[in-house]
Amino acid sequence: MITRVEHISDEQLRTIRQTIGEAFVSNELFHNWGNVDERKNDVIKYMSIYVDYVYQAGELYANEALTGFIGLEDSAKKTVMLQIKMLLKMLIRLRFTRLRSLMAFAGQIRKSNVSYAKQRHYETLLVCIHKAYQGKGLATELITFAKKKADAAGIPLIFDTDMEKYARMYQYLGCDLYNTVTADNGVTRYSLCYKPREMAAFCNDGK
Repeated sequence: MITRVEHISDEQLRTIRQTIGEAFVSNELFHNWGNVDERKNDVIKYMSIYVDYVYQAGELYANEALTGFIGLEDSAKKTVMLQIKMLLKMLIRLRFTRLRSLMAFAGQIRKSNVSYAKQRHYETLLVCIHKAYQGKGLATELITFAKKKADAAGIPLIFDTDMEKYARMYQYLGCDLYNTVTADNGVTRYSLCYKPREMAAFCNDGK
């Protein structure tokens, strides 16, 4: 059963930060930060700050064992102050050169979901399975949970990934790949959409 993560201990939150941070070390998003060993510490630091934001915004969901996680943001929900707080922490704790490379990449791929910018939708902020529990159906459980929330609200569910294997997984789980953008650093952003029936026409217009 997938539920919102809330009222957890500091120790549990530290464990979640570490789990998600380690999972993202190999993500192509951090392509310009050096090889896996060179970027590991900074990626974990970056993702820890990001996880805090998702948790504090009430947008982090997990299974009961806290081994699989998904972040879901309703575009109608305003979290501006938390976003500013997150950015300030990143500026303080991370080297500016690291952030500048991410900002350059973000600037090039920022229009990948332009079709949805002014429409209410769910955006998937992260999907992560603890490495010891991968291959046990947790990803399917998390994505199914997110699709049900989209069905209930009657709005699209958007996935962005910089990893082709995850784009293929999302397609297998019922999402349509509707856009790809390749940045100057060679990293490709894959944008996918799950379409509730009543929103199918809207999502098709975004292709």
